[in-house]
Amino acid sequence: MTIEGPPIARQAPTERTFHGDTVTDEFAWLMAKEDPATIAHLETENAWTDQATAHLEPLRETIFQEIKARTQETDLSVPSRKGAFWYYTRTEEGKQYGIHCRVPVRPGETAPPMGDDKPGEQVLLDGNELAEGKDFFALGTFDVSPDGDWLAYSTDFDGDERFTLRVKNLTTGEVLADEITDVFYGSAWSADGSVLFYITVDDAWRPHRVWRHTIGGTDDELVFEEPDERFWVGVDLTRSEKFIVIDAHSKVTSEVRVIPADAPSTDPVLIAERRQGVEYSIEHHGHRFLILHNQDAEDFALSWTSADNPGEWIEMIPHQPGTRLESVDAFARHLVISLRRDGLTGLRVLTDGSTASYDMAFPEPLYSVGLTANPEYETSSVRITYTSLITPDSVYDVDLNTRVQTLRKQRPVLGGYDPDAYEQFREWATAPDGTRIPISIVARKGVPKEAPALLYGYGSYEHSIDPYFSIPRLSLLDRGVVFAIAHVRGGGEMGRQWYEHGKMLAKKNTFTDFVAAAEALIRNRWNTASRLVARGGSAGGLLMGAVANIAPERFAGILAEVPFVDPLTSILDPSLPLTVTEWEEWGNPLESAEVYAYMKSYSPYENVTKQDYPRILAVTSLNDTRVLYHEPAKWIARLRSVAPEGDYLLKTEMGAGHAGPSGRYDSWKEEAFNLAWIIDVLKA
Repeated sequence: MTIEGPPIARQAPTERTFHGDTVTDEFAWLMAKEDPATIAHLETENAWTDQATAHLEPLRETIFQEIKARTQETDLSVPSRKGAFWYYTRTEEGKQYGIHCRVPVRPGETAPPMGDDKPGEQVLLDGNELAEGKDFFALGTFDVSPDGDWLAYSTDFDGDERFTLRVKNLTTGEVLADEITDVFYGSAWSADGSVLFYITVDDAWRPHRVWRHTIGGTDDELVFEEPDERFWVGVDLTRSEKFIVIDAHSKVTSEVRVIPADAPSTDPVLIAERRQGVEYSIEHHGHRFLILHNQDAEDFALSWTSADNPGEWIEMIPHQPGTRLESVDAFARHLVISLRRDGLTGLRVLTDGSTASYDMAFPEPLYSVGLTANPEYETSSVRITYTSLITPDSVYDVDLNTRVQTLRKQRPVLGGYDPDAYEQFREWATAPDGTRIPISIVARKGVPKEAPALLYGYGSYEHSIDPYFSIPRLSLLDRGVVFAIAHVRGGGEMGRQWYEHGKMLAKKNTFTDFVAAAEALIRNRWNTASRLVARGGSAGGLLMGAVANIAPERFAGILAEVPFVDPLTSILDPSLPLTVTEWEEWGNPLESAEVYAYMKSYSPYENVTKQDYPRILAVTSLNDTRVLYHEPAKWIARLRSVAPEGDYLLKTEMGAGHAGPSGRYDSWKEEAFNLAWIIDVLKA
């Protein structure tokens, strides 16, 4: 299909030379965010997209109403106990944002109060009130002090993830004059709630400083600064509430310091000096710090060191290749290890003082499980979340001694949802190098072979796309569309090697794995190339741009959300947000001619050619600080310029960030737009 598209604005191209290679960029002018010509271009593209998709408006409205009708709009989360209160979030019909609340624990009460009636409810923060009159709203920090008297919270009204931090007195309801701008995610309270630790970012949006703020004070004190531009910093309070933890980490290296929470003015104590390539994290447990690490342990091992005098690491769980240990959570008498094996997540329980352990058992062949809110240290019960491609998100409390799992709540799906009407599968594709690539598939029972299909992928940062339930996805499945996830290399689904073999100079494996998954769907007669759409976002948007270039014939359409499609330009510019921290993921093309040539060989923007492309929809946000808006804007412009015989659309949210619209109704409308476009491409 040929869609002419709006006229392409032209300005003087720029040239750049690296390692003897000169590249001309005719759309570099779009990087000037404040230039009226840039804004005019984006608004023209939006107008064109509105016109080109106007025929889908009835379908969009239908899908939006389907999502709304299946969602219990007035609802609440399962309350979590911390100290003398149960904490929870509730939503109300017609309101965009959650309302954060708590109620006192009643005498003898051991299970969360699940009824709608909550005597003594205190509203801690109402997102709808904070967002009133704003086009965008997001919370960064929501942190109640150990004594329950103070709330630290931060807000963003632009989508650029630069937050303003405030403190609320939960006894009086007063929001203090304490107000700190340009802070990052994360905070930690001292034991007595008199001191709050928080993080600020540098000009490249890298969190690099930890500060100490005394409540009511004005002169904040710098606690830690990370000078190495590859490293981020974070701050947190251990579950035991005994230590403030300051961690500095790059993509491949970690370093951790601690401050006693009852002595917040003391200097941080180093746990272990950073060693290039060694990652570790800590958790406090009684007399020791638990250390999850990859020193001589590719898939990680668990050790411990003295909390009084950190030094030697003493092994607790040795490295077992193929079983990736992802985190450790410490409770007074138990440890819970989050792991993955054979492409599935899992939870392992260890009783303190014993070498015995057991893995929690779950009924389905495909699922995702993990710990959720567990603020209490003195407990023998933990809360987990469980979901699959057909099982709605479910919250269980698990007795760690008896192993009994008690369902507290399963996400309501209104309108008579029947999980037995759907089926899920795991299939395998074979990559060009012989590696077997897992594919998770869900479809409505009885769907004929060669049905229309949507294939999703990500494949970067060791981030795994595990099987998950989605209410909006039902609008696809019930129209006969098959949904599949390609668990490509670069993610972490199959352990650390899966990640290592999909990054740096092995990045192309991510792309060829995805193409192999598409070919497997076609070969196994799930669908045909003319009825297959690919979808991915952020680094998964890079995947979308790459497969559009290398295998356009395999797809009828490609949906690329906030897509990282101009990686070479971005990674070559250390002044841009996040660039230096990304060099350990992609390589440093500034210093390495080999890395430069390799990145240039797969960069979607650099490799647009005059060929037949599938239909493409790129969705981005003007205030995105992770993948800047100009990457998809330039990509679509070059597609129209170089390969004009195609249908290319760009949709820019002019007041949002990386995650798109912030309100739930606005998010549903955005997803309805995307799903209507997919259905139109698939002719479902």
